[in-house]
Amino acid sequence: MPSRNQTHVTEFLLLGLTTDSKQQVWLFTCFLAMYLVNVVGNSVIMAAIRGDAHLHTPMYFFLSNLSLVDICFTSVIVPQMLVNMLTQAKTILFAQCLTQMYFFVAFGITDSFLLAVMAIDRYMAICNPLHYTMAMSPRRCLLLVTASWVVSHLHSLTHTVLMARLSFCGPNVIHHFFCDVQPLLTLSCSDTSVNELMAFTEGSFVVMSPFVFIIVSYVYITRAVLRVPSAGAGFKAFSTCGSHLTVVVLFYGTIISIYIRPSSTYSVTKDRVVTVIYTVVTPTLNPFIYSLRNKDVKQALRKLAKRTV
Repeated sequence: MPSRNQTHVTEFLLLGLTTDSKQQVWLFTCFLAMYLVNVVGNSVIMAAIRGDAHLHTPMYFFLSNLSLVDICFTSVIVPQMLVNMLTQAKTILFAQCLTQMYFFVAFGITDSFLLAVMAIDRYMAICNPLHYTMAMSPRRCLLLVTASWVVSHLHSLTHTVLMARLSFCGPNVIHHFFCDVQPLLTLSCSDTSVNELMAFTEGSFVVMSPFVFIIVSYVYITRAVLRVPSAGAGFKAFSTCGSHLTVVVLFYGTIISIYIRPSSTYSVTKDRVVTVIYTVVTPTLNPFIYSLRNKDVKQALRKLAKRTV
């Protein structure tokens, strides 16, 4: 008798966003353009922050790390998807599929934790400005970023190990454009109750705890701003949070709609569209969101442009 944990399927078939060859041409062009904008835009943000001494502050230290994670996050998915569109070879080995899932989850959760850390930074800057320098010291900022990376990879490793223990002995067609947790669980012929339990308990905690930190931080920030006697001063303080809030809404709005629900409600078409938003569109928009309304970043970008000319 074969072992219960034996993997019968050695490769999966990624159907992608569409099977229409005509649609794949313009989809390939769009995703290639967004990926290049993502890589170039976030790289420029990191270079500008590193090259301008005025931006060597906790807020921009966290932003440069967020830019790095955004590049890694999209690079896990888009290049493979572009190759599949170009060559029409949609197969992916089981080990490669698990590897893609591991890094996708790890970078996605790191993104989430960094957004929470940035919210805490804004809370300290607005609500406790006298203690800001001590509370957000370089050593503490480095610890917060390191903890975000470590916890995220441990979380991803847990789910990847649990996924590797499952058997896949039936259909091997993944109705998605990359190896995600839910599509893989639907293909398994093993009992996935442990995986789903972990997703609802530990997974929900890891995903939602940064979101709770963000909500609580902004509740205190709003209260502090409303207490400022000068409306202009209050608006100026809160305006430093505008870019961060925009990214939070885009990122968490799409993630919560996909992952914080039973797998029985999984919808192929709806989830693929929503997933594109937070895996490709949001990381591509982040450099513009953080630069267009930020005078310091604009000035740093102008300095960078002058040095490179």
